[in-house]
Formats: sequence, structure tokens, C-alpha cells
Amino acid sequence: MKKLKIYLDTSVISHLDAPDVSDKMNDTLKLWEKIKAGKFDVVISNIVKAEIDGCNVQKKEILTNYLDEIDYISMKIDKRTVEIASRFIDLAILKEKSFDDCQHIAAAITSGAILSPLGILSTL
Repeated sequence: MKKLKIYLDTSVISHLDAPDVSDKMNDTLKLWEKIKAGKFDVVISNIVKAEIDGCNVQKKEILTNYLDEIDYISMKIDKRTVEIASRFIDLAILKEKSFDDCQHIAAAITSGAILSPLGILSTL
């Protein structure tokens, strides 16, 4: 059976260490165990890596250590991805200030992955 391909945006990874929102953190940790067990093919873009690099030193180290626990496909945002993200802005789906979010959505689309996989936990 083919594994489900999921795109992890920065917020999903960030919720691995988010005691201030313990419900989201607990859900994300459950998902992470499934990822570590190899139940999904995971895609992460260079935007995710750049956003993690922008975290404070302690948070960056924690999130990087989590990423070291899993296998994932690393993708670079390309011209097509940026064009799709720009269309979201043009169509007023999101505002210009959310361009990175648009790029995450476009990266999921271009990689053939689903976005925001926390909702799939209840079906597994």
C-alpha cells in the first residue's frame, strides 16, 4: 500500500515544543510517532528550514533535533511554486503578508502532498 505523502509546514514542527498549547503539542507528538514509524512520506521545503533557522537558539536546536529523528524529502521552492503562491494573493485567498503561508500551500500542491496533516490522526 502506498504511503500518504504529507507536507509539514513550520507550525506543525513548532508544535512539537509548544507547552503553551498542550492540546496541539500532544496531537503533534502523536503524529510525530507515526512519522518516525515510517507511516508517511514527509516533504519539507527550504522555507520551513529558513523559518526554523530564524528561531531563537534553544527553539532552533529543539526543532532541528526533532527533524533529525525522521526521514523526509527536502524540496526547494521553485518558480512554479512561487507562481502558484502568487495566484493565491492575486485571487485574494490570502493577503500579501501571508506569502510564506501561500508558498507552503503551493509547495504541498507541487510536491503532491497533503498539508496540515494533524486532522488525519483521527482516521488512522
